Formats: sequence, structure tokens, C-alpha cells
Amino acid sequence: MTDRPHLAVIGAGPAGIAATLAATAHGLRVTLIDGAPQPGGQYHRQPAPELRARRPQVPHHRWRTWERLRGGLAEVEQQGWARLLMDYHVWCVERGPDGFTVHALLGPEQTEPVAVDADGVLLATGGYETVLPFPGWTLPGVVTAGGAQAMLKGQLAVSGRRAVVAGTGPLLLPVATGLAAAGVEVAALVESADPKGFLRRAPALARGPAKAVEAAGYAARLARHRVRTLVHHTVVAAHGTDRLEAVTVAALDGDGRVRPGTERRIACDTLAVGHGMLAHTDLAGTLGCRLDGLAVAVDEEQRTDVPGVWAAGETTGIGGAALSLAEGHIAGRSAAARLRGTAPDPRDRTRPARVRARLRAYFATLEAVYAPPAHWTDLVTDDTVVCRCEEVTGGAVREAVRDLGAGDARTVKLLTRAGMGWCQGRMCGPAVAGLAGCALTPTRRPFARPVPLGVLARQHEEP
Repeated sequence: MTDRPHLAVIGAGPAGIAATLAATAHGLRVTLIDGAPQPGGQYHRQPAPELRARRPQVPHHRWRTWERLRGGLAEVEQQGWARLLMDYHVWCVERGPDGFTVHALLGPEQTEPVAVDADGVLLATGGYETVLPFPGWTLPGVVTAGGAQAMLKGQLAVSGRRAVVAGTGPLLLPVATGLAAAGVEVAALVESADPKGFLRRAPALARGPAKAVEAAGYAARLARHRVRTLVHHTVVAAHGTDRLEAVTVAALDGDGRVRPGTERRIACDTLAVGHGMLAHTDLAGTLGCRLDGLAVAVDEEQRTDVPGVWAAGETTGIGGAALSLAEGHIAGRSAAARLRGTAPDPRDRTRPARVRARLRAYFATLEAVYAPPAHWTDLVTDDTVVCRCEEVTGGAVREAVRDLGAGDARTVKLLTRAGMGWCQGRMCGPAVAGLAGCALTPTRRPFARPVPLGVLARQHEEP
């Protein structure tokens, strides 16, 4: 086996698993690395084994697809074609004259450094949620929509008894449905998207009939649970002392502003909120890969502009599990061919390429429909915390722009420390850019995540 080319796949979600199966089937050794204890990613997140779930498939999507992926992964691991490093967090990928070295640390304690040498690297690092701030969003009981879903899938737990699910994006439907099925009283699903946007783009949305059927299924289940749906509404504020007690929501006008007099207060102890997703591009940035907007740029084979580096899944643009599977399949086959010194057979990717093209067009349309309200910054008061790590308020950001001449997010960061905390601006970056009136741009860092100084000190110790 050691004479086969070696591919390091970073990320064990749908794209990473599909890439691993395709690459091993076409002659590569693969090391699959992921920061979660089990493969599957967010979409196929599994309950912790110690919970001994009797019906783990209940809170999950496309269980049969997951069973096929899980079975294929177990087979290639058993046969020695793939090695899995779970609960390892990749903090850097070094490019050398003879290939790449992937550096990772085990678990949240960041112990047991490991270095994986590979001939090529495939980035399947997925995406992360965007949450735009509003008064009260830091109260205990306010969680991200994806966080609520992860808690339900991975821990079979919920954060409260009465919830409001709010924001914008297709993720809100399965989150609200999952909470309702778990016994939570979902007081309201608050979606800021304007229904007229769906009507205007109906021909483009018709390219995704399966997704329309899936959405209709969620809507039917919400109706059975008597969940009130408020479209073209937004959360104005969250209220409480020690924890969340209620939220105020209001209708939006055609320009995306709150319509005066439409505010209503809804009692709840949980608010699951999200405003879309952004691609994880940190590792791509450290490698010098070109970005297309806020995602990694790739060609028809999912190759980046850095030789020996592929990218697949939501790191190349948010598009859901089916698109991630198609891209992972194409990337794995391309890597297998290129690292063995041959060109991929175009017939190998005909069907995945068609799926990719159709879903990319579909999700580009969805992204336009589910854009956050145009004037969401009007809701951010001067005392609203924007950067939670450094406790920077909306007023401080506005002062940096208005009085100190900051014209971009980087200057705001230097003047206010917004984005200098543990998350390195991943949570507050969109909010800071919005308040500063500038475009959100990815930042390139030498490391993809914080790393202990002792690990860095040992990197180049003399033997």
C-alpha cells in the first residue's frame, strides 16, 4: 500500500467522505482528518456512542445515504486503503518541495500533535453560520440554528421547552421541524425572506424539484405541530435578565426596514437564530489558494490554483449535502488520476458534473432569495455587543468609522479590537463589515486556529 500516492482529506462531511471513497477506489491511499469525534459532518452528525440511542436515524436526514457512506468508509479503512484521524483539529498545512505536511492536534485539549505527509491535499472543510447581532443576542438561551440542530443530533438534547426559530435561510425549516418533533413547543418560525422573491425566481427554483418537495414536507410537519410561520419578519430584540425570556419580532417593508407598529412579543426560553452560511477558507488561505468572493475558487476538476490542492463541498460555496457529494466525488477521482500521473477520464464525472451544475445554479438563486434584511444594521443599538470575544459594541464600531476615519474592517479591528479574540472574527466579521459599510473580505492567517506556543516551539527542534 505504501507505494500508492497519498492524499490527505481534511473534513469528514459528505464531500470529504465522497472524495475518500472515490480516491481509494482509483488507487490512492487516503488519510481522512476531522475535528469531530465521528465522521459525518454537521449534516450526518451522530449521537454520542455513550448515549446508546435506540433510533439514531430519527433526527437525521437521508439516513440510507449515510449508511452507504458509513459502510464504504468502514470497508476502505478495514482494507487499509484509508486511515481516519477523528477529533484531530488541523491548524496548518505546509507546502514543501516534495508534497504537503498537515499539522493537527487532538481534541479540545490540543494534545498529541500529529504531522501527516501527503502528495496532495483535498480541502473539504465545510462552512459555518452567520449570525447578525441585535439587542439581547448574547443572552443565555440564544443559540445558532445550526447549534440547536447539532445539540439535537449529537446529544439528543434541546436547550429549552419553548423556542422561536428565526433568521433566514433553508436551514431554519429542518431546525424548527426537528425541535418540534423532539417535543419542544416551537412558538414561531420567523423568516425574513420576502415571499415575492420566490415568485420572481420561480423558473430558476424549478431546477431543484427535489428540494421543493423536501421544503413542502417540512412545511407539512410544521403545520401538524401547529407552528406559526411569520414570513418577511425579523427579530428586533431578545429580552431577559439572567437568561432569555422573550423576543420581539416585527414585519419588514419592501426595503427591508421594520414596519412601525408591527412589533409583537413572544415568550420563549430558546431562540435558534441564523442568517445563512459562509465557507471555511482558513486553510485555503494559508496555502495561498485563490478565492472567488468568499469561497475557494476551483476548476471543473475541483482543483484550486495551487498544484496538488483540491477543494470540494461548502468551502467552494454553500450548496447543501447533495452538491457536496457530487463535488467530493469529482475531486477524489481527479486527485487519484493527477497524483498517479494520468488525466481523468471525462466519462467518470459526467453525472456528478451535471448534478453539480444544476445544484450550483439552484443554490445561487436561493442565496439571492435568502439574503438578510437590507437594513439589519438599523437594529444594532450603540450598546449592542458586536464582537463577543473582545466585548466591542456597535457604538464603538460606528465611532471608529465616523470619528476615526476607519474605512474597512481591518482598520476597525485595529482601532477597536473587534475580531482579535478567540474566533478571529468568524462570528463578528459580517457584522463589523456591515456596520462599517464595507464588503466582507476573507482574512489570511498563518494558522487556521489558535495553537499552544509549546507546539510551535517543538516544530523545528533539533533531533
